Amino acid sequence: MNTSIDQAMNAALTQFASVNKQDCKSFSKALTGVFNLEKPYLEKVDALDSVFDDQPVFEPLRELFFDLLLINFLNEDVRKLEEDYLDSPEWEKIEESTIDRGTELLNLLLYLQECQDEAIEPELSDFLREFLLVDEDEFQDEHRIYEEVIANQILVESDLKELARVTAEIPDDSDLKELFYPMIGFFRDSDPSEHDFNDFVSHSANPDFDSAVYSLLISYNSQN
Repeated sequence: MNTSIDQAMNAALTQFASVNKQDCKSFSKALTGVFNLEKPYLEKVDALDSVFDDQPVFEPLRELFFDLLLINFLNEDVRKLEEDYLDSPEWEKIEESTIDRGTELLNLLLYLQECQDEAIEPELSDFLREFLLVDEDEFQDEHRIYEEVIANQILVESDLKELARVTAEIPDDSDLKELFYPMIGFFRDSDPSEHDFNDFVSHSANPDFDSAVYSLLISYNSQN
């Protein structure tokens, strides 16, 4: 299992469990076992789902950890396979069968990897325009998905009270409804003090999930 992903997963899990006053040690161990399986990717997905099915209190994290499982597969497993594996019919079948899985967090994690490769600091404008290419005509699906983020980029300069107010006004059918607060929060401050982190949590309408995502991003960014 990739070390950065391991630490990010456990940062998110520990934070989520802390807010909910749950013990997550056995759940964390079970998840680590899934990530370390020497099995085909779809079997790992089934194993991940089985672990979550057994621990419904952690259900809100299921699709986030699906994203981590996919990145771990791309970083660790693919290199052991044939060079053109990601162009193979097998991979095409995997993509088709998991097309409805995961979240937009995947894009942000891939962007943070790219920032590390290019030795640059993550910035919201760079993420939107240089990574997602939301201004390009052929990427209008991304523009639609991220339209609330595009329209509210100024929030990276605003206080958390204003960020929470705008988050509450995001339409419920938005693809980024759940991720808006922690995503903007991360670009606003990617290395918060304990006081600032607690302030982030105190303004959240969904503190266990939001703080878990924020912890995941902070950890993943610091490890890469």
